[in-house]
Order: sequence, then C-alpha cells, then structure tokens
Amino acid sequence: MLFCGVFLLGLPFMRPIGSRKGSESEVLGSATVPMRHLADLRAEDRTDEVVCEEPLEIQLGPVSLAVVMRTPGHDEELALGFLVTERVVASPQDVYSIRHCTVAASPEAQDNIIRATLAPHVRIDLSALRRNLYASSSCGICGKATIENAMAAAPPLDDAAVFDAAAVAAMPDRLRQQQRIFDRTGGLHAAGLFDASGSLLVAREDIGRHNAVDKVVGWALRNARMPLSGHMLMVSGRISYEVVQKALAARIPLVAAVSAPSSLAVAMADAACMTLVGFLRGDAMNVYAHTGRVRS
Repeated sequence: MLFCGVFLLGLPFMRPIGSRKGSESEVLGSATVPMRHLADLRAEDRTDEVVCEEPLEIQLGPVSLAVVMRTPGHDEELALGFLVTERVVASPQDVYSIRHCTVAASPEAQDNIIRATLAPHVRIDLSALRRNLYASSSCGICGKATIENAMAAAPPLDDAAVFDAAAVAAMPDRLRQQQRIFDRTGGLHAAGLFDASGSLLVAREDIGRHNAVDKVVGWALRNARMPLSGHMLMVSGRISYEVVQKALAARIPLVAAVSAPSSLAVAMADAACMTLVGFLRGDAMNVYAHTGRVRS
C-alpha cells in the first residue's frame, strides 16, 4: 500500500518532504557514524559526519522509470530535472503532480519513492524512453553514436549570449560558499545556476554530480525559468558528457568546472554550440568549444 503526499505544481506543499530529518528545503545530507581515528601510533574512538546516500525510485504514474542514488533532499527538483533532461517534459504545465510515496510494508523505503503524474496533453513512448535510459547508462556505446543520439533529441543551441571572463571567474567562490553539507562532510558534489552577470540563482548539492545538475534544472522548471538561455552552469569536479547533455536539454550555453572536461564532453559541446570552461581557478581558465562566448 502506498501513502502519497501530493504536490501540485504552482500550489503549496501539503506536507514537508523529507520529514525524517527536515523539510524539502533542507538537504538531508549527512549522518553521524562511529569511527576509530589512528595517528602517531595512538587510537581514539570518535564519531564522524558522512554524506547520506539513498536510492530514489522515480515513477511515471504507477510505472517505475528509474532508480537513482542520491543525497535526500530537494527530491521533487531532482525528479523534475531528470524528466527535463530526459526530454519527457519541457514546462511546468507538462506535470500535473509530483509526490512522495511510502510503501507501508517497507518503512525503510520512506521518502525514497517519488511519483510524477503528467498532464493529459503529454504523450510519451514509455518503452522507447526506457530503451534510451538503458543505452545512456550502458558501457561500450561509441562516442559518435552517443552525440548523434543526443543531438537528435535536442537541436544545437542558438544562443548569442556572451559572458565576461570576470563573471565566469567569480563563479567557483560563489558556489563554494553555498556548499554547506560539503563543509561538514567533504563528500558532496555541487551545481550552481548563474545569470549572465554572474549572480548565483540557485545551488544544489548531491552525492552524484548529475543529480545536482538535475536538481538545479528542476528548480528552474518549478520556477518557470525554462529554457535557460543566457545562463551559466557551474559544477564541482570535472565536466562529463552527461553534464553537457543535461545542459543542452535545459538550453544552457556555458558550462564551467574547476577541473577538466572529457574529450567526449568537448566534442558534444562543439556539436551543440555550447561553451565549456575547465580548470577555472582564480583568474585562469581554459575555454573549450565556441570560445568567443567568453569575453576577456
């Protein structure tokens, strides 16, 4: 038996989500665990704060679509962003409701199932969607086929935005200031959405870099900001193909990171008319693909 707390887009919550430890607006990102610290040939029993990781099953109606490993909190945004970046929905009007469901017989699964109900006008081929999800998570698919598949689902960007290098350079510090769970655990990725001036609009943390991006995109969908033309996305760690693919689905013209992009990410960005910024540290940065979008 499922018990569901419903959230209708555009209407207030009927109950706080993630009620085990806090509200939906509070990332339930850490837990205290016992450990033994060894140093200078001495042992001391202590506790440590570690990142929470739990599965989240995303359902379309009663049908299971995917299971992602995530840090609990902002689950609605994660699910909405996942549906955007998998090209299931494109606007808030496409989603009638989104809800957490608890299996009465499995209390350990509390708040780890979320169900989206699409608006009547949305038509999807569920079997084709599942095949695409399987292919995107499988090993061995060639880079060229991967890019062609993504470009078939989302056309290249037509975005004339140009960003000042100073605004790009300021993003890492601004995002870092919002990584509150990382400060306590050292174990979370982050993604931040910035406007053209470099102002941080939203930041989200998660144990999965891709989940953090989906949470940011879900926030944008919920707040009727899609598509995200003229915006910048900053991610912790490296820039993978999957991050570029998600940015393309959200129509973000610039993606930046403090670390390196992968070769497939650069190739995908080039085909998508997207700019990548890697090794963004201080005033230095490497600009890959469509380099004229960053103005020095």
